[in-house]
Amino acid sequence: MATKLYVGGIPYSTTEAELRDAFAGAGEVTSAAIIIDRMTGRSKGFGFVEMANEAGAQAAIEMWNGKDFQGRKLTVNEARPMQPRNNNRE
Repeated sequence: MATKLYVGGIPYSTTEAELRDAFAGAGEVTSAAIIIDRMTGRSKGFGFVEMANEAGAQAAIEMWNGKDFQGRKLTVNEARPMQPRNNNRE
């Protein structure tokens, strides 16, 4: 089963292809996405990488968490489900 990882501290100039290639060293990457700000169209500096299995995910965490990637230190851990937003604007 695929395991989704949160990746923080991504350099703003990094592409999804570069992120995918970097994590491929730990195992099979099924998807890589960098979150983009809707207003500016620029990277928010974080994203998600989905590894094909748990072993690849653990290897990716060990390989990249706290390590330098293109000049910035990455934070890598298992993604947590998004909490429901409370949009009660009155």
